[in-house]
Amino acid sequence: MGNSNEEKKEEVSKLVNEFIDLFAPIETNLNEILVFVDHRTGAHYFESHIKASKFIESSTTDVPLDPDEQGEYRANREIVNDHVAFERMKSDASQRRSFSNIVAEFNPQQNPSSPLGVIGGQHRTEAIKEALAQGIDEFHEVKVYFALDQEQRLDVQVVSNTVIAVSGDLYDRMLETVKGPELRKWCHQTGLLAKESDFGDKAQRSGPITVRLARTFIINFYEGVKHSRQPFDTTDTSPIIPSVGIDGVEWDKLRSHKPSIWEDSRLSRAGMQFAKLVAAQRKAIESRKGPADYREKAMNIAILAAWAYVAGFLTDNEARLKRHFALSEKTSGDPLNSAALAKGRHKTDPENYRGLGTRTDAKERGRLVELFYYQAEKGDGITKSAIEVAIAKYYAKQSQLEVQRLEKGAK
Repeated sequence: MGNSNEEKKEEVSKLVNEFIDLFAPIETNLNEILVFVDHRTGAHYFESHIKASKFIESSTTDVPLDPDEQGEYRANREIVNDHVAFERMKSDASQRRSFSNIVAEFNPQQNPSSPLGVIGGQHRTEAIKEALAQGIDEFHEVKVYFALDQEQRLDVQVVSNTVIAVSGDLYDRMLETVKGPELRKWCHQTGLLAKESDFGDKAQRSGPITVRLARTFIINFYEGVKHSRQPFDTTDTSPIIPSVGIDGVEWDKLRSHKPSIWEDSRLSRAGMQFAKLVAAQRKAIESRKGPADYREKAMNIAILAAWAYVAGFLTDNEARLKRHFALSEKTSGDPLNSAALAKGRHKTDPENYRGLGTRTDAKERGRLVELFYYQAEKGDGITKSAIEVAIAKYYAKQSQLEVQRLEKGAK
């Protein structure tokens, strides 16, 4: 352990000297080269002040979270060019404001031409760059990390982005990148994510699938498989939606117990078929110029969870499974019959309920499972009568389950 610590110190010392030679921070003149250690993670850092010209010349905001294994994917969010706060930031920079709280990693081995990778503060960096183009060359404070390992890099990414309220979906994406590329590769292979693209950093209409949605699909597929040998009408068939922005227990448990899921042809087939449904739904609504929420109906997390659950439940029933998958081929109107879903409601629903497939609560997910399962039995697509039957079946099942719970408690 002692040798390892000494080697770390030597590596950090070497990198600090390289950094000073390249960026000439103002601390050099003040003889205040103080390298600190974050005792939470053991990460080494130096708080420096650098001229904009040197900072911009040798820095980049194009920073991978896992440069060794997944160098093509990024943890940073996209620049939001039209945000009022960014416009104010650029205006301030043009008026010679000196920025602080920029977080970066000095890694000349990874990127010799731009060795300073900006982890937090990409908007400030862009503002500094635009001001520099106008001849404004101020000093800016940069917290520079040295010799980070992968876990330390993730920690710095999360902490630095939390300053500007990192989204839960971006946090999930960073955590999943650390776990490895498997989920992303699976989404590429199934068509749920465009080739060479990354997960969305926030849930948004028409945006790429998020880590949370991808995890939800897989978790519920296996929930369905788990219950597939039980009678559907007397089994609690409630899909799960994992929390966003939290390293989910359900997901870790599944990956631990089923390490070979990425080679499971049943799961891959279901993923590809759902991708077809998403594409068919979008195409149908685009051709009719229908409402935007109808276009993205398949990506409603409750619909996605319920569809995946039923796909898992029907893995051993090929005839019904084919009818479930064939939903994407129902082209009269749109595959999910969004207009009919919008009218689907129960007498107990509140006045502001906008119809089936608009909410994400457990009741909504349970109703949708009943609908997809019933559709797979009949194969007639999503119809007004199918929706009515599914909602009725949901409440009948809930009553039966309540009886079972009471009988169990009475013993």
